[in-house]
Amino acid sequence: MQGEDDLRGLAKIMAFMRAVSILLVLMHFYWFCYGFFAERGWALEIIGKILTNFNRTAGLFTHTLYTKIFALLLLALSCLGTKGVKNEKITWSKIYTALVIGFVLFFLNTPLLKLSAEVATFLYILTTSLGYIALLMAGVWMSRLLRNNLMDDVFNNENESFQQETRLIENEYSVNLPTKFFYKGKWNNGWINIVNPFRASIVLGTPGSGKSYAIVNNYIKQHIEKGFAMYIYDFKFDDLSTIAYNHLLKHSEKYKVKPKFYVINFDDPRRSHRCNPLSPAFMTDISDAYEASYTIMLNLNRSWILKQGDFFVESPIILLASIIWFLKIYEDGKYCTFPHAIELLNKKYADVFTILTSYPELENYLSAFMDAWQGGAQDQLQGQIASAKIPLSRMISPQLYWVMTGDDFSLDINNPQEPKILCVGNNPDRQNIYSSALGLYNSRIVKLINKKGQLQSSIVIDELPTIYFRGLDFISTARSNRISSLFGIQDYSQLTRDYGDKESKVIQNLVGNIFSGQVVGETAKTLSERFGKVLQKRQSITINRNDKSTSISTQLDTLIPASKISTLTQGMFVGSVSDNFDERIEQKIFHAEIVVDNEKVSAETKAYKKIPHILSFADENGNDNMKQVIEANYRQVKADVVHIVESEMERIKNDPDLQHLLNTDCADT
Repeated sequence: MQGEDDLRGLAKIMAFMRAVSILLVLMHFYWFCYGFFAERGWALEIIGKILTNFNRTAGLFTHTLYTKIFALLLLALSCLGTKGVKNEKITWSKIYTALVIGFVLFFLNTPLLKLSAEVATFLYILTTSLGYIALLMAGVWMSRLLRNNLMDDVFNNENESFQQETRLIENEYSVNLPTKFFYKGKWNNGWINIVNPFRASIVLGTPGSGKSYAIVNNYIKQHIEKGFAMYIYDFKFDDLSTIAYNHLLKHSEKYKVKPKFYVINFDDPRRSHRCNPLSPAFMTDISDAYEASYTIMLNLNRSWILKQGDFFVESPIILLASIIWFLKIYEDGKYCTFPHAIELLNKKYADVFTILTSYPELENYLSAFMDAWQGGAQDQLQGQIASAKIPLSRMISPQLYWVMTGDDFSLDINNPQEPKILCVGNNPDRQNIYSSALGLYNSRIVKLINKKGQLQSSIVIDELPTIYFRGLDFISTARSNRISSLFGIQDYSQLTRDYGDKESKVIQNLVGNIFSGQVVGETAKTLSERFGKVLQKRQSITINRNDKSTSISTQLDTLIPASKISTLTQGMFVGSVSDNFDERIEQKIFHAEIVVDNEKVSAETKAYKKIPHILSFADENGNDNMKQVIEANYRQVKADVVHIVESEMERIKNDPDLQHLLNTDCADT
């Protein structure tokens, strides 16, 4: 009630000011056109005296402009409180036209009383009156258009804009991204401060949304500048690797111990180091072999991710794990490599089982196979073995064998005495083959670096769904060991398809820092719910032929609707960040454009050096012998496995305690 009374009082004040304005215009006519009115007997002596005294006090009638300007000011103030029916046909062009006409007629004329012409005086009064009416119309229209501005913001941008972080908050681990955000009708400068990258980050966005350009590249650059050891999965080699290599060249002094740059690249052995992910030095238990086998087989058979625990899924995994562990304990792991495991698996299964079961620690692991073998269930046994052989046969490649049998470096990339920046390159055309081997590197690295007392490290996995990364829930414990992780994904549905619903949900819910470019569907809805709701103002206007009513209400509504996330422009991101006890961030949620200095990036890119050839296969005469060297290594692996089988079978034949293994019904199969 009090509010309604205030509105009524304000309306009365506005009406009074307009009345005074009109009265001033009439007084103006009477003063400056006095002769016109006096000739017709319309002049009153008392009015003349009042105006003369008023002029002496206020000086309004010393010039025609003074009265008009004061009248116009009162008119403008009165229009602020205008009420009435809004005409939907009112436009700014009509308002501007009325204003121009009004100003011309109201101000750009003078009383021509010196000529004593009745017509001139009449025209002056007429044009001034018409000018005043035009200005009154323009003021009323403008007031109604400004007061009824629902259609000016049809997408509700103003209501859904909010204050964001404008401070730059840096620490020794942070990643800081400059932004521009819209708030209160203008663009403001701000910052996205990832003060705790160890709480894991995820970047979402459809292809072309700017994930790598705006975020992933910045993570790599800023972490190198802050002395992080790094592991980078480069799906489209060598996009990210080139950035890391060149940035390390510029900022190697940021490290206490200068790190070494390593590359794993199956496509071009000249530009690849060699590394054995099954190095026996870092395999302490048979469970390590099982984890490695799990990663390999699930990368080769993505459908198995949803069938974990099934007999025909677990059987080949256990068989490969047994072979890996056998190679670890055989001659102190001399032949413990992934290529040797593949070749041994492809030998006669009678020989393989005989050899493996001769080791007590593997006997229980192989009990299901032995039962089928000794029970004459040949079809079942063949099925179990084929489930392992067929997928692994796709991995038989001389180049892959070459890379995975060397020992140029170890995978403990965050060793303070030997820090490393490791880039592993995939190839979209061969991802089904390479992803299995690279997934093995992933799982081994995560296990080796997730220890206390190591150098701060950063894991960057672009296009995560292209590779099965077993043990991604390590992010829940990696924070205390200073391991930052960044995962690039196009859409949550992609993650669910390749990792299964349960593991996908774990990843979605564990990450503390989230960035999202344009995404659609359920992903957009999920993110919108994560960002929460905010109190928003709603205005409703009802217009009829006689009156207009306006109601304003407030209600909780989504801060960033799914529809907004589905239509984000390239470079625009929404998301939220985590903070620390001593580095509070009140405005954790953002909806902003990440500012990238395109000219600077372009200049840097032009100056980049290519990753050099790491190994030369030239002979003494300068001839390229790469194919011959790699083929020789391939044949050597095969020869090694033949030697292992022959020597082990000979050992079993000569050992009375093991000769019973040769007497099974299927030993000669």
